[in-house]
Amino acid sequence: MGVLSSSRRALWHCAFPLLLLVVCSTAYSQLSDDTLRSLPKPGSDFDIHEGKILSPILQTRVPGTPGSTAVLNHFASFFRTALPDWTLEFQNSTARTPVSGDKEVPFVNFIAYRDPPWAAQGDSGRLTLVAHYDSKLQPEGFIGAIDSAAPCAMIMHAMRSIDSALTAKWNEIDAQGHAGLDIDENTGIQVLFLDGEEAFKDWTATDSLYGSRSLAEHWEQAYYPAMSPFRTQLSSITLFVLLDLLGSKSPTIRSYFPTTHWAYQNMARLETRLRELRQFKSAPDNGEGGGGCTIQDDHLPFLRRGVEVLHLIDFHTGKGFPDVWHTMDDDAEHLDIPTVEDWATLVTAFAAEWMDLEGYFQPAPSAAAALYSRKTEL
Repeated sequence: MGVLSSSRRALWHCAFPLLLLVVCSTAYSQLSDDTLRSLPKPGSDFDIHEGKILSPILQTRVPGTPGSTAVLNHFASFFRTALPDWTLEFQNSTARTPVSGDKEVPFVNFIAYRDPPWAAQGDSGRLTLVAHYDSKLQPEGFIGAIDSAAPCAMIMHAMRSIDSALTAKWNEIDAQGHAGLDIDENTGIQVLFLDGEEAFKDWTATDSLYGSRSLAEHWEQAYYPAMSPFRTQLSSITLFVLLDLLGSKSPTIRSYFPTTHWAYQNMARLETRLRELRQFKSAPDNGEGGGGCTIQDDHLPFLRRGVEVLHLIDFHTGKGFPDVWHTMDDDAEHLDIPTVEDWATLVTAFAAEWMDLEGYFQPAPSAAAALYSRKTEL
């Protein structure tokens, strides 16, 4: 991830106060306490050795290497097996890097989305959840667990967790007929796992963000049919939620953009409610919040083209990024698994609320029912 000196990512100063930034969004129903309690739990998803979601990502995955291909195949296998109603796409590009000479390095962005079954092309705005999946070339053998294997796994867990409820909602609407639906009810959801975020040598405008720069440019020119509610694939992104450097204990997440401060507040509200309901395993952070700057990351090519961004990155004032950042200690053993699991739950709740899924989750079993179930299995 980003850096803070001439050889590191710069911080861009923003001159707006955050006290005037409540921007209203599409109305949707808040999740009930019962629904928050019933959200699927991670189970063994994030076991660093055998977890079916996280462990396959915990390897070096420099663009154009076998590790990168293996992780890309893991994403594709997961979605095809666990989320068969999703559409998968791959966006390819090549670029020369400061260390590749005349050789073009391949970059592959993984894209998965699901729209309402009745929606035509260009009808659906999409909540878009994003993380980069590449790892740094140096130091040799760098894993990048918080940067960004764990964020990829959090998103995968969240999408699997809401998929059945999404199906139930859309089946109900389909059965009742969908004539006269407004644009909100055509909302879809999308996942981007971006390649080539990391610099190969030193962070510059050209040695960084290879995948996101290519995809944003491509989607800006990817037009939908005439008369569609959304003109291009880029404009159909209703919110670009970027997860990065998540998985260390006691993270601090700031609000960076005035037009999405409401989304930041909604996520904070969900965190508070989940803690009060004792659905979180980790301790709360130190309470630092607010804004004042933005950090160079995969959102920038999209932000510059007018996409609304919610940037979820762990950054402490006076300290910077997590201690393990860009060191060999950013490995599986240094992940704080309770924090990882809580992030997965929070992203699940945020996506479920955005997709207006209240009432479509299966209720959590009561304590008595769970006890009975365990007894009958003995």
